[in-house]
Amino acid sequence: MADLLPIRQLTPAELKRQRARSIAIGLALGFMVLMFFVVTIVKMGPQVLNRPL
Repeated sequence: MADLLPIRQLTPAELKRQRARSIAIGLALGFMVLMFFVVTIVKMGPQVLNRPL
């Protein structure tokens, strides 16, 4: 088997930056999902709730 690269331990500062980056990506993704939902509801219009069941 080929030589594998050794796993390097991250420093506490690197772990903190990685966590902050992950949180920022998660918030951005959540915001995008919310915006797609809002835009979809707005484009369908208020009459979508007045349909026969």
